[in-house]
Amino acid sequence: MQADHSDQTTPWGLVLALWGAGLGAAAQYGKFSAIFDQLPQIYPGAGAALGLIVSIVGLLGIFLGVVAGVMVARIRYRRALLWALWVGAALSLFQALLPPLPWMLLSRALEGLSHLAIVVATPTLIAQICAPKDRGFALTLWGTFFGVAFTILAWLGLPLVTLAGIPALLAAHGLYMAGFALLLSQRLRALRIEAPATTLSVPQVLRNHVEIYRSPYISAPAIGWLFYTFCFVSILTVLPVYIAPESRAFVMGAMPLISIASSMTLGVALLRIISAVHVILIGFAGSVAATCWLWLAPGLPVACLALAATMGLIQGASFAAVPQLNTTAATQARANGAIAQTGNIGNTLGTPIMAITTGSLGYAGLPLLAGAAFALGAIAHLTLARKRQQA
Repeated sequence: MQADHSDQTTPWGLVLALWGAGLGAAAQYGKFSAIFDQLPQIYPGAGAALGLIVSIVGLLGIFLGVVAGVMVARIRYRRALLWALWVGAALSLFQALLPPLPWMLLSRALEGLSHLAIVVATPTLIAQICAPKDRGFALTLWGTFFGVAFTILAWLGLPLVTLAGIPALLAAHGLYMAGFALLLSQRLRALRIEAPATTLSVPQVLRNHVEIYRSPYISAPAIGWLFYTFCFVSILTVLPVYIAPESRAFVMGAMPLISIASSMTLGVALLRIISAVHVILIGFAGSVAATCWLWLAPGLPVACLALAATMGLIQGASFAAVPQLNTTAATQARANGAIAQTGNIGNTLGTPIMAITTGSLGYAGLPLLAGAAFALGAIAHLTLARKRQQA
């Protein structure tokens, strides 16, 4: 991408608009999670198939994350983002009709492709339009999109469902996506993007995977993200039963918000003086310490909030690391595609493995498994940093 940063100013209005598009992408994932307990009323007798309504979006990300990074670069970032927003809007409006389950599942699979295109194209665009001094803050802001979207769904989406039903939530999401497609089609028109010539075939896709994960530059944010996502959702899912009932609701509601606040305050401040990888390492080390605290003090609310704060450092800095380690839009898109892939792997595997571990070992299994995963994330980053030094 070619952008003129000679004046070293960042178009913050456009950055916020792109972040807003990211909230819509996160809601593609979260809108059915928020109403999952109500789905049996719509599809009685569907049984385990209802889980696919939520998970099929993430499953596609496991297999197609890297492909999305290549395709977004090939069809150009602005075009990919706008296409994904319009398709996402149409699919959400279709879902508002509550079609038969097979059609709903097909729409969710297609929505997974829309989701991937947005989460690959948008941070790539943000990194390119920002002045270098502002990239850390802007990409840390981008890193909050999932937590903020899930909070909005809880605070506004569920009351809307109570008031007007599930179709109202799905239709509102469709209109939101369409609104941002219209807004960004105007705001992004002036950008001139140069995309590399790429081919898409099975051998080329396999080569792309090898190239990405052999590169200590492209793969590093995604490798760390794997261990972060393995822990984040699984901890939020398994931990509540170990917190005292009188504190449980407050702690579980506060943890995502503390994580976001930590990312946007301490994380941004650290990014101004040290590299994103070093911030990630501080986050992993702090998370290991917090899990040790939780091991010694099971379910202690302040220890839970401390863990959320340290995880927030990993969250924001992981996206900030992409442009620090990769200087071209094409390699940034590949890195963001890899983040989408490893993030979906972590989200998919984390909760069942955590549930099995705590089922076997009891509460101690949670801090042991989470602490080990955080330690492995730090070790992986240190290993990749050493490879970059050797290169």
